[in-house]
Amino acid sequence: MTTVTVERLGHHGDGIAPGPIYVPRTLPGEVVSGELAGDRIESPRIETPSPDRVSPPCRHFRSCGGCAVQHAGDAFVAEWKLGIVRAALEAQGLETEFRPVLTSPPQSRRRAAFSGRRTRKEALIGFHARASETLVEVPGCELVAPGLLALRPALAAMVRAGGSRKGELSFTTMLSDIGPDVAVTGGKPLDIELRGALAGIAEAHGLARLSWEDEVVALRAAPVLRFDGIAVSPPPGAFLQATAEGEAALLASVRDAVGEVGRVVDLFAGCGTFSLPLARRAEVHAVEGLAPLTGALDAGWRGAEGLKPVTAEIRDLFRRPLMSDELARFDAAVIDPPRAGASAQTTELAASRIDRIAAISCNPVSFARDAAILVRAGFRLDWVQVVDQFRWSTHVELAARFSRDHIGA
Repeated sequence: MTTVTVERLGHHGDGIAPGPIYVPRTLPGEVVSGELAGDRIESPRIETPSPDRVSPPCRHFRSCGGCAVQHAGDAFVAEWKLGIVRAALEAQGLETEFRPVLTSPPQSRRRAAFSGRRTRKEALIGFHARASETLVEVPGCELVAPGLLALRPALAAMVRAGGSRKGELSFTTMLSDIGPDVAVTGGKPLDIELRGALAGIAEAHGLARLSWEDEVVALRAAPVLRFDGIAVSPPPGAFLQATAEGEAALLASVRDAVGEVGRVVDLFAGCGTFSLPLARRAEVHAVEGLAPLTGALDAGWRGAEGLKPVTAEIRDLFRRPLMSDELARFDAAVIDPPRAGASAQTTELAASRIDRIAAISCNPVSFARDAAILVRAGFRLDWVQVVDQFRWSTHVELAARFSRDHIGA
């Protein structure tokens, strides 16, 4: 039996004691004991609990790997996530003002990825256990919206119809204004019998759309989301902000960062989460690498009323970033890259005449690296807004404003 005192929480949510020794589901200051296996105490006994410890709200917390910090109070989690961003910036020699963390409420995830697997007699639908292939059913999940949990019988029926015992199906689910949208990968090849079965499942469970691999097999009505009231029909499996509250918080930060300008370029624009709302006040050029996303954005703009012009360009911004001379016609930029960040595009922004940038990031380390590029070019990192729409997870999302005095002014 080993007894240790937890010193800090790591980026993956584990408590870290001297050694280092990793102890899941613990908090700084706690004295814990348990069997040491390598560098981990997998099943700790809490000898002295932290005042920040709370009872996990979800009955699946100990078995499910979907949430990492339900045992910590909201104030602790918010400060921990701020600390992750602060440490990433400090590693690049940067500091800034931090706005209060905005956290999405429980049961607010409108988009989630479930896994499904056949058993001898039934089908399992849920999330994986921590660092495991074991699938855990989560009928009482406190994270996802009730409408997504209600899809479990439909997903189980799909597993029975099109899954194999050797493989696992993945379901990307999304709640739209029209009804649920489900995109499935990992299933059997489509044939006439399977198509008929899937169409019947979609009809019976009121799905707006059902896609199997890359093919739409059932469509009652095109799913619709509204970005600040503007209707958009995203393609199957498209990336969308996880919660409506998180999306609203990020949009408010983007509007604040951009300010009142005439022309905006939106880089990594997706389906238009920011492009279309910004078009209420400015002309927008939206750049995205995937044609189905730009198609959805363009159709959303064409179907809306009262928006200023929005143009959409399909372009791989990793291989072909917009160059500084191409950026010259814009007053401000929005950039929302994938986790890897966008150093090539950021370098071109730094060399351009743009003096306002709204940056969105889901990775504090790549954000800090790109931020350093801008700061070296004369930008100020005015503020950072952490938006915790992935509640109880180790995931950290943020918005930030960069500005500088106009070049040549």
